[in-house]
This record gives sequence, C-alpha cells and structure tokens, in this order.
Amino acid sequence: MRIAQIAPLDESVPPKLYGGTERIVSYLTEELVAQGHDVSLFASGDSRTSARLIPCCETAYRLNGSVLNTLPRRLMMLKDLLSRSTEFDVMHFHADLLHLPIVHNLNCATVTTLHCRVDDPELALLYGTFPDAPLVSISHAQRALMPSVAWAGTVHHGIPNGGLAIRQGNGEGYLAFLGRICPEKRPDRAIDIANRCKIPLKIAAKVDRADEDYWNERIKPMVDDSPYVEYVGEIGEMQKGAFLAEARALLFLIDWPEPFGLAMIEAMASGTPVIAWRAGSVPEVVDDGISGFVVSSLEDAIDAVGRLPALPRSSVRAAFERRFTAARMARDYLRIYQELTPGVRPTEP
Repeated sequence: MRIAQIAPLDESVPPKLYGGTERIVSYLTEELVAQGHDVSLFASGDSRTSARLIPCCETAYRLNGSVLNTLPRRLMMLKDLLSRSTEFDVMHFHADLLHLPIVHNLNCATVTTLHCRVDDPELALLYGTFPDAPLVSISHAQRALMPSVAWAGTVHHGIPNGGLAIRQGNGEGYLAFLGRICPEKRPDRAIDIANRCKIPLKIAAKVDRADEDYWNERIKPMVDDSPYVEYVGEIGEMQKGAFLAEARALLFLIDWPEPFGLAMIEAMASGTPVIAWRAGSVPEVVDDGISGFVVSSLEDAIDAVGRLPALPRSSVRAAFERRFTAARMARDYLRIYQELTPGVRPTEP
C-alpha cells in the first residue's frame, strides 16, 4: 500500500527526548516499511526514517526556541497534503484536530489516531461533526469516553521486539518513575511508596513549563526531603533501556483517564514489572499478577512491592511479546487501512 504517516511537528520522529506520540509514529513507520509498504513520513526535517521523509519544518518545535508561532508551518503542511493526496492510498494522521476540515477534499482514505485524552465534552462535539474522518482509539478505555463518533477501530501501541534488553534477576534494584512531572501522573504517590518501603526511587521525567509551579511547590520539596529519592531529569532513548532494565519495578500511579501509557509496555519489554493504578487503560495493558500488579490504593501498591519477586522477568517479557510488539501494531493498522480502501490490493509481505 501507499501510506502517508503525518506526525506532529513538536518533536522529531523519533523524538530526541520525551515524545510518546512521535515514538509510536516512528515504530509504526519503520515496521510498515519492513513489511514491504511504500511509506512517506510527513514530519520535521530532523527526523530519521527508512521511509521517504517529507520535511514540513526544519527542526522540531519543542527544542527550537527561535520559532514563536508554529501555526503557519502546520497550515503549510496541510496545503501540501491536499496537493499530494493522489499519491497515497491512505493518509494516517497523528495530530488530532487541525486537518479535520480538509479530509473530505483529500483524494485518498484517511484515518486519525487520537493519542491524547478525550474526556472533554467539546471534543466529542467536534469529532461528531466530522463523520467522514475515521478515528482510531489507542485503548478501549479511551474509546468509551467518546462512544458516538466515527471510530474505525482500537489499536494498542506496540514497540520493536528487540529494542529493549531484559535483565536477569528478581526483586532487586530501585523503583522507577518515567515520563512527565505533572499532577495527573502522581509522582507524589511514587515518592510516598519509596519512603514507606525504604527502597530507592529514581525519577526520570521532564517538567513542562505549565507544570513548573507543581514541581517547585509540591514535588521538588518531597524529593529534597527524602533520602530514598533521586531526580535524574529527562532522559533519551539511549538511557531509557538501562534505566528500565535495572529497575525493580516501574511505578505508574496515575490519577487521570490515561489513554494508553507507553512507559508500561517499555518496562515490560525490559522484563520489568509494572505497579499501576487502576485508571484509564491500565487494566487493559497490565496483566494483573503476570506483567505487574493493578492497584487501587497506596496500601495495595506497597503490598505489590513486596510481591515483586513472584513475577519472573521472563514472564513479564513474554507478556509483552504476546501483546505489544510493533509488528502486531502494524498488522492491526493495516487491517483498518484495507477496510477503508477496499479496492486497493494489499502489499505482499
């Protein structure tokens, strides 16, 4: 198939640091190429891919402080997509909103993956006015929050099978927190558990400008006051593998309707079990008692820390291989592409 992947322009593909959506776009793009498809990637010019890269800005915006207004380039990208739509069987959008008014003018099928939370009623109102723009959810929990729109399917994220290494041994090492410092990710719960269990906690996370007050007023004092907690800052892909593989467990103690939670399957790929709060997609992603523990209170989480030695790292890794590889994700998306383009012959693997 002739497939266009359209990425956000805030991060490169793959991202240099934090950027879950752009990481998934990269994994999907590379796997589709590996499976023999003709793939073009619309993304920032500093992206790296084996597909045909069509740069829509010179560098990704988050790490480029010289660009104050990103809207012009985003609109220019849409104009380019309109003029080139006959080159593709399907255009797959990973940026949620801006393209919706033009989908009926494109001369190919489209699908849009919603990577963010959708519990805002205004979003249901918006997406409901575009029934010609098929949507993909990344969990059933996400989809349940907005049931009456043009869903084409649900596709759980996947990552490359050989991308992260498993470490042998059980019940050793530190507890890990990975992602962003923000109220909905609840780093305070992770710190509380580390203090009560008297086990080291390493926090590898970025602090967005919007969350600086939360960091300075709430979380940094907790880090400074604890003998068990170390803040290591934002880490890139090269550091992430060792960070997860050497951890006793990943703490994913969220307080919001998490659409998926990429860090959970990255931990599983390393053989590292996940202790995750029962919210959003968590019960879909974590096989309770196999790849981790699903908890509903701090007492449950503390108890789960004590039960970690009962989860062999090889079993955690096997759960990942069964459910969350990039190859499986690509196959799921290909089924949706083919349903949207019934007259197009699929590429032979």
